[in-house]
Amino acid sequence: MIHCKQKIIGVVKYITSRKGAKKIFKSDAPQIGIILGTGLGAIASTIQKQLVIPYKNIPGFLVPTVASHKGNLVIGKLSGKTVLAMEGRFHHYEGYSMQNITFPVRVMKALGVKILIIGSAVGSVNPTYPEGTIVLVKDHINLMGNNPLIGHNDDSLGPRFPDMGQAYDANLLKMAEHVARANKIKSHRGIYAAMTGPNLETPAEYNFIRVIGADVVGMSTVPEVIVGIHAGLRILALAVVTDLARPGIIKKVSLAEIIHIANEAEPKMAAIVKGVIKLL
Repeated sequence: MIHCKQKIIGVVKYITSRKGAKKIFKSDAPQIGIILGTGLGAIASTIQKQLVIPYKNIPGFLVPTVASHKGNLVIGKLSGKTVLAMEGRFHHYEGYSMQNITFPVRVMKALGVKILIIGSAVGSVNPTYPEGTIVLVKDHINLMGNNPLIGHNDDSLGPRFPDMGQAYDANLLKMAEHVARANKIKSHRGIYAAMTGPNLETPAEYNFIRVIGADVVGMSTVPEVIVGIHAGLRILALAVVTDLARPGIIKKVSLAEIIHIANEAEPKMAAIVKGVIKLL
């Protein structure tokens, strides 16, 4: 089974039984979920927090092992709307299964979330996307060699063969572009190629990724998007270019450099996300 429904129900009961949660979910339940990956982490500090639950306390949630991923589920107000935010995410390369890293998306859906916003850091294989570029993901190529929907399908959670023809919501993309223009933030639509990692790719792999039509490459986002679509969510994904991966211009980078570049671009990412939420 993709995800045990009873497990999802158990986590929902745990979250909604926390102190103050009943009032939130009764009067103003969050319909917007945010995965605060690299490039969006600072948004957590701007949420008017009503409830914070460490992942380690939530049954079925994993604990992030990557620096800058704090590991809290945050519920509160952002741009006047109640949001459910993951302060840090999980990755397949951490040794976790595809089903486990996407389990929080199932929980978000069960808690009433209808729109999912995802942030990440990526490498650019497109010559016109330099470091610091904000990429609005319009499509993806799954090169991870795995899929979170493999296994028995629970039809109550989603269809056996979900249509991925428009995985990234067209209206949300337009809204993000509108907000970017209004804030004089340069952004590009782009195609995201997902690799497992944790190593960065070889020059030949970067060249392959560009030849098959991708603009950026990363190690996350796609599993959550697949499960989000399976669950019937509308999705907006943003990424910040933190390193250049173009053939002939491959720059050696460290995690510290990636985080530094992502932090510099974070205000732009945050402005777009906040602006879209305000318009919803």
